Amino acid sequence: MILVDVERVTVRRPDRPLFEDLSVTVSTGDRLGVVGRNGAGKSTLLRVLAGAGEPEEGAVRRGRGVRVAFLDQRPQLPPGTVMEAVDNAPGGGGWEAAAILDRLGMGAMGDVDVATLSGGQAKRVALARALLEEVDLLVLDEPTNHLDIDAIAWLEDRLAGFGGGLVLVTHDRHVLDRVTTRILELDRGQGYVHNDGYAGYLAARSERGEREVAADAVRRNLARSELAWLRRGAPARTRKPKARITSATAIVEGRGPVAAATVDLDLGGGTTPRLGDRVVDLVAVSHRFGDDPWLFRDLDLDLEPGGRLGIVGANGTGKSTLLDIIAGRRSPTAGRVATAPTVRVGYYDQVGVDLDLTQRVREAVAGSNVQPTWEQGRLMERFLFDADAQWAPIGTLSGGERRRLQLLLVLTKLPNVLLLDEPTNDLDLDTLRALEDYLEGWPGCLVVVSHDRAFLERTVEDVVVLDGVGGARVAPGGYAEYEADRRRRREIGSPSRAPAAGRPSPAGSGTATRPTPTPPAATPAAAAAAAVKPRSASTLRRLVGLAEREMAEAEDRRRRLEAELAVVAADHTALAAVAHALAEAEVALATAEDRWLALTEELGA
Repeated sequence: MILVDVERVTVRRPDRPLFEDLSVTVSTGDRLGVVGRNGAGKSTLLRVLAGAGEPEEGAVRRGRGVRVAFLDQRPQLPPGTVMEAVDNAPGGGGWEAAAILDRLGMGAMGDVDVATLSGGQAKRVALARALLEEVDLLVLDEPTNHLDIDAIAWLEDRLAGFGGGLVLVTHDRHVLDRVTTRILELDRGQGYVHNDGYAGYLAARSERGEREVAADAVRRNLARSELAWLRRGAPARTRKPKARITSATAIVEGRGPVAAATVDLDLGGGTTPRLGDRVVDLVAVSHRFGDDPWLFRDLDLDLEPGGRLGIVGANGTGKSTLLDIIAGRRSPTAGRVATAPTVRVGYYDQVGVDLDLTQRVREAVAGSNVQPTWEQGRLMERFLFDADAQWAPIGTLSGGERRRLQLLLVLTKLPNVLLLDEPTNDLDLDTLRALEDYLEGWPGCLVVVSHDRAFLERTVEDVVVLDGVGGARVAPGGYAEYEADRRRRREIGSPSRAPAAGRPSPAGSGTATRPTPTPPAATPAAAAAAAVKPRSASTLRRLVGLAEREMAEAEDRRRRLEAELAVVAADHTALAAVAHALAEAEVALATAEDRWLALTEELGA
């Protein structure tokens, strides 16, 4: 049964179209994920599909009697308590309403007035209302925002078992991969439908990008030949056919297909300040608000240079509070925090930098009445704020575009300790992947609070687990090892694993201590490091990964230069230059291989 049919719809902004001539059909059993860059029109399209908005052009037809539940990006709740808001939903009420609220972390807030809720809490109540409705079509805009890991896993299972049609916007790649069967990609005003779910979308997008690059290369080659033809002397040009001249001029002056902009987070124009041997130490830190129960107690934590730490736990366990304590924004109830003098903190929190909505983007970056420098203009372009977007008032930006601007403002301060609180909320998938790539090679210390499983898997090496009853522990091996341990414990019903080996902690104190590094064996490769300070396993794993990237880059450069030798064989000058570059690439590859071998030997020791 066709639930909604969108035919050749168009929606525009004052400065550009969001999408034009877009057609898509959603039938019973369809699982459609909508992806695209921030500002591409994903939320606008969902409002059109749900009947909450109208397109400027085109037709939207819905099946007779089709029932739709819509979760807006910024939902409005009816007045009353949380439980009343859910009970009054069509088809809501009873034990299932209480169960869903509990699953979404709102079970203890049934009697709270919705007017006092935070934005994230209101979003979870609205999600509960949507899930309770008996509908044929479920339209959800960023339902995983503000959910903890367990709630996201539960929602993933529920959506997978939903029998009607589903349209979903989310940045959670695990949810997209498991739940969706088709992906609608919004890109530069066009819509592309990909079958085979998220994997099919990635493959098709890659192929389209390769075709566009190839087409542009052909255009450039043709332009060069036509330009040479036009320049064969003024007398000859006057006798050339006018049609040929017009065609050649169009090729030379024209542009190829506009490639999809990519987010390049190599900031340039400055370097990250160097950290000393110490970064931030937490000694017996405990915190609670007033007479409320302890969020965590006797927490010992040693942040080391280059460390990659994640903080995980259910909503309300104190993750953001712990991040505030590390940043120095909040003093702990008990314990001591020691911050090294070389630390420069960059904090990307859930609230974000206070933005003046009347300011233009360029003014937020460079300051009012100040012309942006070349470096600042380059950074804005790398964050997809082109010449036109730089003049846009911040109030006209989408929620995701504002978050991207806030991330830009944090990184331009060149911190050496970066604290990220739920960085994946409202950021598009391209920005997330670029941020992950940037963090992989970033030399500073990183602490992340996130419920995004894919982001944690790529960015952290150890995680601190807050259990919500005052306990905390370090789970070495990163998020993947922590999640595997959680699954094992769920299967066998065993208690939580004891705190990682380190200095002893009082029974029941919930102390989290970093494992004491085992001194490396007296091998030539590890002797120098051991003489100074043993490096932790997490640091060594990160350095091994960086060495592997250097090896891959050097190997790729060597292959390209070897192929270039055959092209320039007849040009002795060019041949010598390429041969010299090839020798340098060989040296770089050998150096990277030696570094990789030494690091893996030290890690094994």
